[in-house]
Amino acid sequence: MITTAAPSLPTAAGVLTEFSGSAQAMSLVGFTAVATVTLLLCVMTGPDRDDLDEFYTGYSSLSPLRNGLAIAGDYISAATVLGTGGVIALFGYDGVVLALSTALSLMLLMFLLAEPLRNAGRFTMGDALARRMPGRTVRITACVVTIAALMPMMLVQLAGTGDLLAFILGFSNDSLKTGVVVIVGALMIGYAAIGGMKGTALIQIIKIVMLLGSGGIIAVLILDRFDWDLGLLLGAAAANSGVGSGYLHSGLQFSGGPYPELDMISAELTVVLGGACLPHVTMRMYTARSARQIRRSLSWAVPSVALFVLVISVVGFGATALIGREVIAAADPQGNTAYLLGSMAAFGTEVSTAETLLFTTVATAVFLTLLASVAGMILACANSLAHDVFAAVASAPLTPRREMTIARLSAGAVGVTAIVLATLVQNRSLQPLVTLSFCLGASAIAPALVYSLFWRRYTRTGLMCTLIGGTLAVLVLMTGTNLVSGSPYAAFPRADFNWFPFTTTGLVSIPLGFACGWLGTVWSGRGRAEEQRRQYEAVEARILAGAARRSTGN
Repeated sequence: MITTAAPSLPTAAGVLTEFSGSAQAMSLVGFTAVATVTLLLCVMTGPDRDDLDEFYTGYSSLSPLRNGLAIAGDYISAATVLGTGGVIALFGYDGVVLALSTALSLMLLMFLLAEPLRNAGRFTMGDALARRMPGRTVRITACVVTIAALMPMMLVQLAGTGDLLAFILGFSNDSLKTGVVVIVGALMIGYAAIGGMKGTALIQIIKIVMLLGSGGIIAVLILDRFDWDLGLLLGAAAANSGVGSGYLHSGLQFSGGPYPELDMISAELTVVLGGACLPHVTMRMYTARSARQIRRSLSWAVPSVALFVLVISVVGFGATALIGREVIAAADPQGNTAYLLGSMAAFGTEVSTAETLLFTTVATAVFLTLLASVAGMILACANSLAHDVFAAVASAPLTPRREMTIARLSAGAVGVTAIVLATLVQNRSLQPLVTLSFCLGASAIAPALVYSLFWRRYTRTGLMCTLIGGTLAVLVLMTGTNLVSGSPYAAFPRADFNWFPFTTTGLVSIPLGFACGWLGTVWSGRGRAEEQRRQYEAVEARILAGAARRSTGN
């Protein structure tokens, strides 16, 4: 049955926590407008001819500022906006550490991997790995790991689209949620297939500007309500948290586990190593014309992400201070609605037309974040399928036109698969899927990239062991976490096969990923390692010193 009234939530501290009919109507108009305009922009800026460089990299034509904003847009997903904001609102200090880890991850990419990735790769992660070890097996495995790492994140954000619109527009019908997922998923496929790299970059730029602009204004309103006294804001948040001073100290988020300190270290390590190594983020490194340009691009991306970390921290604490932790948890046990509730609560009990318009902008920015994030992930998977699988296994080199056609068809196939799976999991806890993506990025992709770019003796066997071993370690360990079973908010809350003591697998699976690569290289023998050393020395200047890239990939 469709609920036509606005979601009714308790009020606290004299603030509004209901979405009025005008806010709902304006949000619906905003969602429709942004979907229409962004799709039109993708059509206008997408490739107008069959050119692989244009589709995969947009001819590297973006300025450092625009490319940096696009990187920040790809990096800040809906999981960051809603999930991290919720963790801050519910767990205080632990959530801030998580948000800071997100910014630190991008800094790690900037200072360690960005330039070598840009120099070694051309279109995909498979290009970067195959620079030293060309061959079909490496490319196909890289494609499989790419899809395995990004598909869970796509499911979370597609399913979250239905929940987001249901929460804002005031309906609870599961069929309507499914319809929203299908329609929005089709729109995301269009972004990726039509716009290519340049079109999706434009959407990411619009998204990050809207997020920073609207979120920044909300943060200013919240700080103004507390007379710009950060101590007063934090004190009010702790008082309304229900846990007192523990809200402002480490350990609240993982206090139910047997080893809370280690659990927190595991989570932060996973975010730091995994966030920036996910393929939809690293593919942006290939859009820069030179090593200098990628440095300048990231010099814009890192401050943008850092600024947004400050924004969601203020909004998260403000949500708890103004409406209370209990109200936030009642709306969503994971806190995914805290960012929107905090934005609404910033206005007080009486909301003007201008404030309703501002909230509409905030909600539309979150909606666009969902659209843009999944579109970027679909594009990364489609590019890898077309370039690393179909082009690699073809008996004869594919023409640019045929490869572009395959890439667009791959975008449709990946998108449809994501839509179907999202409709199947939308009524379950999706936190395990988010964690799975970050764990795969940290345990399989990060070790493979670090070894491939910097270890001279790294062999093909070592690379395969890293990718496969790291992936299997995460999949096996994840089944035993309390995110899958053994807790009220698990994916299977009625089952209990929880045997792994940590919420994330990083503390164990990351060392295993690196160890698998080292053991595989040792197992290859001294002769193969020496051969790889010589091959690496032949391309070392190209990878590390920023020499011009080859015109064709391996």
